[in-house]
Amino acid sequence: MKSKDELIELILNDSDTFNEYMDESASSGTDLSEVDLSNAEIKDIVFKNVDFTSSTFSDSHLLNVQFVECDLTSADFTRTNITECDFSNSILNGTDFSYSVIDYCNFNEADMAGSVFQESDLSNSDLSTSYNLNACRFDDGTVWPDSDMLPDDFDGMYSSDLSSLQDEEDNQISDY
Repeated sequence: MKSKDELIELILNDSDTFNEYMDESASSGTDLSEVDLSNAEIKDIVFKNVDFTSSTFSDSHLLNVQFVECDLTSADFTRTNITECDFSNSILNGTDFSYSVIDYCNFNEADMAGSVFQESDLSNSDLSTSYNLNACRFDDGTVWPDSDMLPDDFDGMYSSDLSSLQDEEDNQISDY
């Protein structure tokens, strides 16, 4: 069993050896929770059944990375360039993708509850079979893909709601 530091070293410098290690250990799960992979160049990596809870990938470039059946709860992907990545069957509860470009990514069967997409560009990604996208946070700067790449029940039009936590105007007339 490799330490977190050894695994991070492989992720950043030797994707082939890391992928071989994952093939051997994926069934038992790998704990990479709370790791810092910010400002990293990560490509051609297969993460399967990895716990990335509260990890950060902010300001990174991810290319052809597979997060299959991973737990990315509260992970930080702010200002990240994510291209041709796969988040199939992953848990993305509370994952922050703010100010990121998420291009040609697959979110097949991913749980999106609480994900944050403020000012994110998802224009070429497939979210059509993702779960709980209605429970994500976004703003009028979020760019969504065409409707055929979104769940049928999702409305990508931004409107102020409780999640924006805006105060009501004090000058409203009340009957009370």
